[in-house]
Amino acid sequence: MTTVTERDVQLLRDALGPLRDREQIAERLLESSAKHSFDPDKELDWESAAEDGKWFWPPELVSLYDTPLWRRMSEEQRSDLARHEAASLASLGIWFEIILMQLLVRHIYDKPVTSNHVRYALTEIADECRHSMMFGRMIKWSGSPDYPVPRVYHNLARVLKTMSTTPGSFAATLLGEEILDWMQRLTFPDERVQTLVRGVTRIHVVEEARHVRYAREELRRQMVTAPRWERELTRVSCGEAARVFSVCFINPLVYENVGLDRREAVAQVKASGHRAEIMQTGAKRLTDFLDDIGVLNGVGRRLWKSSGLLA
Repeated sequence: MTTVTERDVQLLRDALGPLRDREQIAERLLESSAKHSFDPDKELDWESAAEDGKWFWPPELVSLYDTPLWRRMSEEQRSDLARHEAASLASLGIWFEIILMQLLVRHIYDKPVTSNHVRYALTEIADECRHSMMFGRMIKWSGSPDYPVPRVYHNLARVLKTMSTTPGSFAATLLGEEILDWMQRLTFPDERVQTLVRGVTRIHVVEEARHVRYAREELRRQMVTAPRWERELTRVSCGEAARVFSVCFINPLVYENVGLDRREAVAQVKASGHRAEIMQTGAKRLTDFLDDIGVLNGVGRRLWKSSGLLA
């Protein structure tokens, strides 16, 4: 089998243009990390009380928004659902970040330990450690329970962490980062939302921008240089990850915990045109990118459509 060297990669291109030098990308990301990294324990006022009348998540991003059930709910119940959904999303974020950290460690295991590429990966792992602790602390601060993903998907992730190829790992990484990032970009400037929640989302948005750049550039490189079987596997595994992501996005226990009928709530979310638009809009930047670099082909595309994240 022919080995693709770094020099060869610099001469390659995909639909988005020439591939960039891996070390130069990492150097820029390290510079950005040095200037724009945060310690949530010091940056945020964890001793503050929740502010009366403010949301824990923008109402338009709550799963039941603009459904018949939403219109029957009291304002207090709507606000409480937003609080529980914020905790559910934070729990999902922690789950993804723990998976991502393990995938990054696997990715750099055979790489030169003095390279910028490895150094940035370790920097990102440190970021994700802080993010996971920050999300956990926010859940506790909100007074909501945490919401782990269903056990079957928790265990399936063990298989992913063991078997995932490099392009599959970075495709899954982007799936876990970009949709939540889109929602958080709407959250942190929203003055209707709790100040602490806005602070959490602001930190995450700033630091995740680097993580997305790193993953996008590496996935582009992998989709050009990986063997055909690996590219095909990536298309299928990414589509299946999208399906799992959409199932796990909001834990249905949130509905029971605010006094709603779980089956009715889940059915109305599935039938909601507003919710479908929110999820597809949140995923569009990612799906456009994946389409451009050849990930959304064949079975993978059909799986993405079945997830509801692709129109």
